[in-house]
Amino acid sequence: MTRTTPETTEQGSNRKVVLVTGATSGIGEGIARRLAAEGHHVVAGGRREDRLTSLAESVRADGGSIDVRRLDVTDRADVARFVDETVTARGHIDVIVNNAGVMPLSRLDSLLVDEWDRMIDVNVKGLLHGIAAAMPHFQRQNSGHFITIASIGAYSVVPTAAVYCATKYAAWAITEGLRQEAEPFIRVTTVSPGVVESELADSITEPEAAAAMKAYRSAAISPDAIARAISYAISQPADVDVNELVIRPVRQRP
Repeated sequence: MTRTTPETTEQGSNRKVVLVTGATSGIGEGIARRLAAEGHHVVAGGRREDRLTSLAESVRADGGSIDVRRLDVTDRADVARFVDETVTARGHIDVIVNNAGVMPLSRLDSLLVDEWDRMIDVNVKGLLHGIAAAMPHFQRQNSGHFITIASIGAYSVVPTAAVYCATKYAAWAITEGLRQEAEPFIRVTTVSPGVVESELADSITEPEAAAAMKAYRSAAISPDAIARAISYAISQPADVDVNELVIRPVRQRP
């Protein structure tokens, strides 16, 4: 893990240590940038080390506090190290944003089974690995905040998106179950974005799905729109739990 120099952005007791997975682009990068700019200490994880290095340099140049680490959320031990190393370095963690996700859409009869497996591994198992890694620390601290980035795909299904929507419904269901089961000092938030500017659609290999997604994404909002929602949720008093937020472009109806 790359460590920062001593922090110069301390903003009193409101300053939090926030872990963000999938932080090398899109929503994850937007969350990391905004929270660091607001004075929180961000620990950003992702697969692309060059992107992490660029993110860290940019955030620090703007006066933010950030650590970065290569992270594979499909590897349970790697996620555990990501969290444990942060606790060792910082003494505690306040928030984990389980954001990492992939979206290689396709029709079921295309039988792109490897892509189905990838979505399940990242979107569902990756979320569970984040919960498993952070939970013992939150219980020990008697505080903590889980945030899941789900999708409007958790609420409806469209052609080519059956498996993706299934993984996002699973993410929603897991997080809602977590909210009901967690101790009352642990906060739990699900954020479901609509169409957001990102690289998610770049992984679509099926031509029909790629063409449909190009039209669908003609109206998109910036990742910072989702980052502002995260900022709102974590800024609430300890006795306030913002459970669910759906955020989409005004022009997006389905």
